[in-house]
Amino acid sequence: MASALDEDTQQSLAEGRESAKAFLRSIQKDLQKVFVVFLLGFLATFWALRVYVWEFLYTVTKSNMSPAVAAEADVIATTPFEVILLQAKIGLIVGAITAIPPLIYVSRDELRARGAWPQSPIPRWKLAGIALLGGGLFTVGVGYGVYAFFPIMFSFLAGFGLEAGIQPTYSIVMWTEFIVFLSLSFGLAGQMPLLITGLSYSGIVQYETFRDKWRYAVVAIFVFGAVFSPPDPFTQLMWAFPLIALYGFSLYLAKLVVTAQRSSDRIDVLGAARNHWNVVGGAAVLGGGLVYAFYEYGGRTAFNDLLRLANSDWRFLEPGAGLGVDPATAAGIYAAVWALAFVAVATLWAVYADLDTTSAGYQYGDPAAIDVGELDAAGVRAAPAAAFAEMDEGESLSLAQAAIDDDDPEKAQAILDRFDEVNGDGEDGDESDDADATGSGGDGGAGDAGGAGGQGGQGGLVGTMQDRTSRASSTFLSELTDGEEEEAEDDIGGYYTDLKFIFDSLRSRSFRLVAVFGSVMAAAFTWLYLGGLATVRNDLESRVPAEIEGGINIITLHPVEALIFMVKFSILLGIVAVFPVALYYAWPALRDRGFVAGRIWKVYLWAGALLGGLLGGFALGYAYIAPGLIGWLVTDARLADMVITYQVSDFLWLVVYTTIGIGFLADIPILMILLNNAGVPYRVFRERWREVTVGIMLFAAVFTPADVITMILATLPLMAAYGVGVGVLFLVTFGGRRNLSPPSRVIEP
Repeated sequence: MASALDEDTQQSLAEGRESAKAFLRSIQKDLQKVFVVFLLGFLATFWALRVYVWEFLYTVTKSNMSPAVAAEADVIATTPFEVILLQAKIGLIVGAITAIPPLIYVSRDELRARGAWPQSPIPRWKLAGIALLGGGLFTVGVGYGVYAFFPIMFSFLAGFGLEAGIQPTYSIVMWTEFIVFLSLSFGLAGQMPLLITGLSYSGIVQYETFRDKWRYAVVAIFVFGAVFSPPDPFTQLMWAFPLIALYGFSLYLAKLVVTAQRSSDRIDVLGAARNHWNVVGGAAVLGGGLVYAFYEYGGRTAFNDLLRLANSDWRFLEPGAGLGVDPATAAGIYAAVWALAFVAVATLWAVYADLDTTSAGYQYGDPAAIDVGELDAAGVRAAPAAAFAEMDEGESLSLAQAAIDDDDPEKAQAILDRFDEVNGDGEDGDESDDADATGSGGDGGAGDAGGAGGQGGQGGLVGTMQDRTSRASSTFLSELTDGEEEEAEDDIGGYYTDLKFIFDSLRSRSFRLVAVFGSVMAAAFTWLYLGGLATVRNDLESRVPAEIEGGINIITLHPVEALIFMVKFSILLGIVAVFPVALYYAWPALRDRGFVAGRIWKVYLWAGALLGGLLGGFALGYAYIAPGLIGWLVTDARLADMVITYQVSDFLWLVVYTTIGIGFLADIPILMILLNNAGVPYRVFRERWREVTVGIMLFAAVFTPADVITMILATLPLMAAYGVGVGVLFLVTFGGRRNLSPPSRVIEP
């Protein structure tokens, strides 16, 4: 190994090892103190989990459930040592995090001697303020999740599970991980003001980017909430609205900091509050008054009535309920908190109002950050060179095109001229402009007559932009695409080109494909959500052997396990539904490339045959195979005196495999016959069984649980179906002597 490295690398590694040893020796006497801190953090966490935390989280889980639902909900341990191991794991993590600050503290001298200690020009009190602000925002985010979001979410999940006949019995590991990860997500989301402000202040991401892309941020927040929160509109709004408000607050804070930076002005919080004392004081009165009015004049009752109409179990409680504080004291605390929040917002407004945003220092304090697209033609000509120095030709062309779209050719020409001037392309630009002007004005001098703002001038400008665009694309893109096509044809037999051609034929139809997929997925999910899941569960349970008393007990170990199954199943149905549509649109391209033969009407034959096989196999599985197999498993467990309790995901996927899975198995021979009719000869299926076996095993490894036995159980039926297909083809093709496709259409392997 050492001989494979050059001498310099070996020397660097040796020096690194020696430095690490010297570093550890220098702090060896203090490592015992760090270990003591780690041990205290570990033991304190272990003790707190056992005495306080489990009971607290259990209370939070059931706090908003109705009595009937709370009586059914439970948290269980599925292995004997699960609780102890979980407490030890959490204790180790907390202990390690607790030991990091003292480890850094005792190592500060050695780090400083090695130049690894940051020499920050920021005063320590500012760093401490930023750390306190970050910790406060993290605490507020976690508190919102624990005290507001979790009670509503668990109430919905448990109630939905019981309505579907699924008992909310959560595994303590999955339940804890779910709470911890969601709490961390809320805590990290609370860091949004610091993140956006820091990126804007450092210039890594311009403030204007966050400001202009706010629509995308709102969509991302709603999409994230739709995926990771229950499909209850009220819960999703509880997820999205605070994050949207936090994004708006982050934008305002970043605007304040960036404005102060660009104007070289000093932020004076106390001075701004004194200058606008009336606004700050009025905000405090308004914040406290809103809380008082909410509880005193029927606001709480009105909101609870709206929640009752929305079929939500969550309610606004009286002040101090569950906190051990009398209502008057609690209302005063609430009013003070809201008054402070309003004061903070009003103070930020006062600070921004006192900043100088009109001076030249602000206007050009950060030239590269100037949004050229917002300037007029005169502003473009007066803008500093740094605003164009970081542009490339594509950006200048897009800005010029936007100006033309806004019917402002003068501004477009100014952008191109300033870009050429700053980047040293003035002569080339003049020559191309002269050539374009000559070309456009050759038929009567339209370019001269039009002037800068007339039709001829705009036509010359458009010609200049087209010439620049064609030059930029022809110098690189054409060589790249030509090289790719030639390499693909020579190296991989043109398959890349064929696939690209087929996918390009579907690109123009992508909206329809997505619409079909989304419609089927939404319909399937809605049906399952509105009672379809309970219908299937009850119907299958009703057909188990009569001697089994008590039926089948199905539990959910993870809070969102049933919802995850519904989403995956809906996606599966969407893929199945979009396949014939994609085949219809791709058929001409497939036929042009020689993958299939025949007219487009054969798509209906393919779709009908595959759909018939799928429905026939599904009906057979649902009527006989699924209830028979489930009944046999239940009977076997009952005869062994076992308690029959199935995890919801395992039970439902068993139902899917024994119903829709039978339909897929029936489709394999049908698809082989259709492919033979399209030109794939019988001997290809017979001779390529090894490749098919490997492909099936890979498919089973990806789409089945991480278990070898389960993978084999999924592989064997697929291989059996493939064998049945080969046998059917042997019969219908007389051993391969004649194929269903005419000889001219047979595709040789």
